[in-house]
Amino acid sequence: MTAVEAVHHNEVGGTDAQSMAENARPTLWAGLVAAALGLGAAMLAHHFVPAVGVLTWAVGLGMVAGNTGLLPAPAREALGPLTKRLLRMGIVLLGFSVSFGAIAGLGLGTIGLVLVTLLITLLLTLWLGQRMRLGTARSLLIGTGFAICGASAIAAMQDAAGADEEDVAVGVAMVTLFGTVAMVLLPLLAHPLGLSDAEFGIWAGASIQEVGQVVAAAGAGGAAVVAVAVVVKLTRVLLLAPVVAAVSVRGRMADPHRSAADKRPPLVPLFVLGFLACVAFRSTGVLPAGALDVISQVQVVALGAALFGMGAGVRISALYRRSGPVLIVATLSTLIVMGLSLAGIFLLGP
Repeated sequence: MTAVEAVHHNEVGGTDAQSMAENARPTLWAGLVAAALGLGAAMLAHHFVPAVGVLTWAVGLGMVAGNTGLLPAPAREALGPLTKRLLRMGIVLLGFSVSFGAIAGLGLGTIGLVLVTLLITLLLTLWLGQRMRLGTARSLLIGTGFAICGASAIAAMQDAAGADEEDVAVGVAMVTLFGTVAMVLLPLLAHPLGLSDAEFGIWAGASIQEVGQVVAAAGAGGAAVVAVAVVVKLTRVLLLAPVVAAVSVRGRMADPHRSAADKRPPLVPLFVLGFLACVAFRSTGVLPAGALDVISQVQVVALGAALFGMGAGVRISALYRRSGPVLIVATLSTLIVMGLSLAGIFLLGP
């Protein structure tokens, strides 16, 4: 190649790179605008129907936008990578909602009850899903959502489980449906079962999926019941990090001979470490309540926008395939988490 040709080649290469960068900017902005509009619509819908959380609305509206042609092609193209970044950011910030001190205040008996209920629910749901031929990824997402913390846990587990957007949408739909049923049912059963206020708070926090659903269910018993229920629920949220890390490590160990050229997920996902760092920072007590409120809002914004993007990638027609087995697994998982936590409460006694 002559000097003149080299200069010409470099100029052409530079022009192509500059052109690609300029074309990427409008696509990124299209994705950001779509995510912002979807999030705004989800927040507005939650305002009018508070029983359905912002994250659930975001997934549902994303599915509507993605299946009705409302989402332009550039926005759809940009939402994929944007969704992953926002999702990890939201999961990291979720750590600020938990403190080690509040969890320690529950006592070893309640913490043990939460841990045992979570592990058995997760493992049995995974086993049931595989028996019903849902696939390991979808079974794991459903189990994670029911055992830990609903839509947030499902979204956090997606990469470690090797799941796709349809698996996420199915899992979110199940925790929304059955969490709403539990939210209505548990307060009606508390008195017939002879549960004290504290015991009912533990049961609600240990068995209902979403934090909002826990608050709604425990609200019938007053502020003291809500306080117990929320701390128990956040104990489950804290266990999200080790569960995701364990699944990720197991995935690496199951495929030790994978080519080094292939992209492999980290042994422990960085967002899991970030989540734990935020829990530790929150536990120091140096953050004022106002800052925690702002962080909580940012966390909802990040997760809501991410789940809108996930919903946009789902094809609704695919959700109807084999819906019967999914409903059976979700029903049994609900009975498992409610039954185990209730049995633990009776075992612990007053």
